[in-house]
Amino acid sequence: MGENPILFSTSMVQAILDGRKTQTRRPFKYAEHPAVIGYEPNGPHGWWKGTARSEAVIQQYISTFPLTIKCPFGIVGDRLWVKEKWRIADACEGWSMDDSQPCRGWIDYEAGGDNEVTAPNFDAVEELLPEDWDWDFIVPEYLSSKKMPRWASRILLEITNIRVERLQDITEAGAIAEGMVADDDYCAEEYYSIYWNQKHGWKEKGWNANPWVWVVEFKVIQGGEL
Repeated sequence: MGENPILFSTSMVQAILDGRKTQTRRPFKYAEHPAVIGYEPNGPHGWWKGTARSEAVIQQYISTFPLTIKCPFGIVGDRLWVKEKWRIADACEGWSMDDSQPCRGWIDYEAGGDNEVTAPNFDAVEELLPEDWDWDFIVPEYLSSKKMPRWASRILLEITNIRVERLQDITEAGAIAEGMVADDDYCAEEYYSIYWNQKHGWKEKGWNANPWVWVVEFKVIQGGEL
């Protein structure tokens, strides 16, 4: 059983915590490569095989293009620890400054909630903070989710299914499983198309381009409603 990081925006973390989000779609790298015209499962869920246009094309791209592509998030049964925006809590306690010992302290999250965590040592905490950080005057700024270490993560997911499909193959039920909420203005699928374009742009990877995507389904095994 493997364990890999996965990054979510604050709104999507809130949807996970609320129990509304059980799927995520991510761009499928190499999908438009000229050596490939289609994809099919190949091996345990998470490996996908492209169908080459011709032997000549295979030989042309063999040194640069893997015809068998592994899902970067793992296979069914693997776990994903969520990276989200976080910060040192205002009312911090602990955070021993002994570099040789694990240190505990409180952090909170932009999506809501807080957690007492244990860092390997004080250096592991300080190396993530701004250079002008002052422990006597804590600035309540959230740190980038990209900088979140494993020890600060509070949500753990388990992959239950993986597939590859075109972005616009998403159904209304799939959009709801992505955390979208329909209302009188738009259905969940329309809200998801807006969300996708805000995240990935309107051109090569945009909704209208209908790119290939990984569809990763998951269940929460650690973390939950606030």
